[in-house]
Amino acid sequence: MQTSLLHNLVVGTPAISATYDQLQKSVNRYLPGPATQCQYSTTTSKQMRLGTNISETVKRKLSFGARIVRVGGVEKVFKQFFSVGEGERLLKVSQCYLSTTSGPLAGFLFISTDKVAFCSERSMKVFTQKGHMLRIRYKVVIPLKNIKCVNQSENVQKPTQKYIEIVTEDNFDFWFMGVLKYQKTFKYLEQAVSQSLAEY
Repeated sequence: MQTSLLHNLVVGTPAISATYDQLQKSVNRYLPGPATQCQYSTTTSKQMRLGTNISETVKRKLSFGARIVRVGGVEKVFKQFFSVGEGERLLKVSQCYLSTTSGPLAGFLFISTDKVAFCSERSMKVFTQKGHMLRIRYKVVIPLKNIKCVNQSENVQKPTQKYIEIVTEDNFDFWFMGVLKYQKTFKYLEQAVSQSLAEY
């Protein structure tokens, strides 16, 4: 019997709700390999020019606001996207971009008392081995207990372009950019990680 790829994923890598044959191709397409990770980290500020303009920001805020109203609140949106443990509380939600090998991916960064999670704003097309197309959201879940450190960074040539790096215990690094309310989000992230470390 073939085990699900979701059970074999290393904690902190994208966990997409789909079957094995759908994930086989898509996970490798979006994750940087070990050989590209070092280069990826050092060249992020040069590669990622988001060009976020006011109309794009307003459109994203309205889209997120519409989803919150439709579902019934930010907490419910979080529970709709991710499994939530007993006693787990959502601390902060921010719109941002996740850096992937295919380029920046727009979505939402969720910080809770248990994890940091990202969910793409739009669904992606994934094809099964039989050729059927499905639409799924790109998701990343990083338990707080598996975070080694969080770092702030900025583009040297454009200091207004700021980044948040999360490094996991198994040496995966995740870059978030274009984070709305950057300082506040980073503060919540630092507090959540510190609290988690104090508990272990």
